[in-house]
Amino acid sequence: MRYFILWLLLGSLVSASQAQSERDEYMRLFSIEGNYEDVREDLELAITDRGMIINNVSHIGKMLARTGKAVGASKQIFVEAEALEFCSSVISRKMMEADPHNIVFCPYIISLYTLPGEKNRVYVAYRRPLPVGSPASKQALQRVEKLLQSIVDDVLN
Repeated sequence: MRYFILWLLLGSLVSASQAQSERDEYMRLFSIEGNYEDVREDLELAITDRGMIINNVSHIGKMLARTGKAVGASKQIFVEAEALEFCSSVISRKMMEADPHNIVFCPYIISLYTLPGEKNRVYVAYRRPLPVGSPASKQALQRVEKLLQSIVDDVLN
């Protein structure tokens, strides 16, 4: 019986590790201790200080809270949740000159959110622009990810 329980525990650890590894392939997820509004302001400044404009703010948390009742849902998913959309004219142009089909990677989006029961913990995440296509395309998409990571680094530090 003891070995069976150990086997179950190891199986769940492998599953969690595998899920994390799969998540790392398509997204980068970070968390920081702090107030949501402060982290949001830091994110906004990290974007605009690089000369970029935030084109849109998606109020995902508010939308889910507002529509939850209409779809019969009662679970609160987020306390706060937004996605900030922006673009770099220089990096985006190089990305699309390398391959016009890379338009799907624009605009760039960084999300931030808080979860119920996790006071003073803010999550910051972005979808990775996986390097695809020609060598020039891959290089341009790696520049996009480098930009996204540098913005997040500014927020976390």
